Amino acid sequence: MAAGAFIFSDKAKLNFNSATNLINPANTFKLALVSSAWTPSPSTDEVWADVSANEIANGNGYTTGGGTLTSVALTQAAGVVKFTSAAFVWTASGTGIPAWRRGVVYASGTLNGKVNPIVGYFLGDSTPADIPLTTSGNTLTVTPNASGILSAT
Repeated sequence: MAAGAFIFSDKAKLNFNSATNLINPANTFKLALVSSAWTPSPSTDEVWADVSANEIANGNGYTTGGGTLTSVALTQAAGVVKFTSAAFVWTASGTGIPAWRRGVVYASGTLNGKVNPIVGYFLGDSTPADIPLTTSGNTLTVTPNASGILSAT
């Protein structure tokens, strides 16, 4: 199944341009999974607290607050700026990782007075449909697009 396009909320776009240092690779970035109960509000969703009430349950291979992205990089080549990371993998245990609808990437910490500012979010399945429960012993892997989490010319 193909994931949906990565969406940048209006507030994230504003933060990209207001010297918040939002996409500095030295920041710690998290990928959190939320249920279909969350209806994105691009004009007002700015920080993780705006979304976190809809995060999937802690446990069974998933940790509240999501996983920390590794190999975060901001590069530029041939006039294209790319922000990306390595794939993130969860291994389900117990009753499994619950069904989820969207992934949310946010910077962990306070940047320019904003606590855990959101970078953006994506549908796990572009249909849209929930990604079903990941059963115990199986892995759930989220891989950034080859163009990166963010790509701009």
